[in-house]
Amino acid sequence: MPKSWIQDRKQEYYYRKAKEENYRSRATYKLIQALKKYQFICRNDIVVDLGAAPGGWLQVALKSVGKRGFVLGVDLKPIDPFSQDYIKTIIADVTDPNIANHILNFIPRKADVVISDAAPNISGTWEVDHARQIDLATQALKIALEILRPSGDFFTKVFEGSMLKDFIKTIKKHFMIVKLVKPKASLAKSSEIYVLALDMKPDNKE
Repeated sequence: MPKSWIQDRKQEYYYRKAKEENYRSRATYKLIQALKKYQFICRNDIVVDLGAAPGGWLQVALKSVGKRGFVLGVDLKPIDPFSQDYIKTIIADVTDPNIANHILNFIPRKADVVISDAAPNISGTWEVDHARQIDLATQALKIALEILRPSGDFFTKVFEGSMLKDFIKTIKKHFMIVKLVKPKASLAKSSEIYVLALDMKPDNKE
């Protein structure tokens, strides 16, 4: 059976599953699967989701933190509102130099977890797309270092490639544990992978 057929069926499966379970995106299951294994979002946590539209990861974060937690979604695009009062979404650019301070104004205290599934517009040129994704992940890391509490966690999307090794090296300067995670919902043929960084060091100065 051709691999492409299997991959298309897999993508279709998670798309249908998201529709059936009222999730906003098939990408929702990538976070669900990562959390099932590593449990880095807990009850009562403050979670910031960078590049949050259309809101699938926000739905998962809401269920994880419960009513005493708080979730903030950040994206350039508007996100359809949620009924819960412990979530807020803002329209903002993660590359804005003042974005970290802007985010801190919206959350009750420093965040416990920063997550990011942000992706660039795909050009089709591999080197360009890889570099753009690493740039986005690097920006997400900069924000995380400013808004996370000591021992907080960070989870971000990257594309495999030549720049990933240096990015991992940078993250290891700031977090005690760093893992590469490939959820089952992420297509095997895709170069997409996630970096999970746990337990931010208290002296995380860049």
